[in-house]
Amino acid sequence: MKVTVDRDLCIGAGNCALTAPAVFDQDVEEAVVILLDESPPESELVAVRQAVDRCPAAVIQLHP
Repeated sequence: MKVTVDRDLCIGAGNCALTAPAVFDQDVEEAVVILLDESPPESELVAVRQAVDRCPAAVIQLHP
């Protein structure tokens, strides 16, 4: 799987970093998403899908 994010549209809710901290973090200065791993292991798939579902700005995309 491949993950992409649109930092320009991120509103800084932080749900992604709380849900999948191995894949996402939050920029301290800009308060927007930081993608730590664009190709996370399968073991992170459930957490990444939850992060996609919980993102209020819908800035996270999951690609097969």
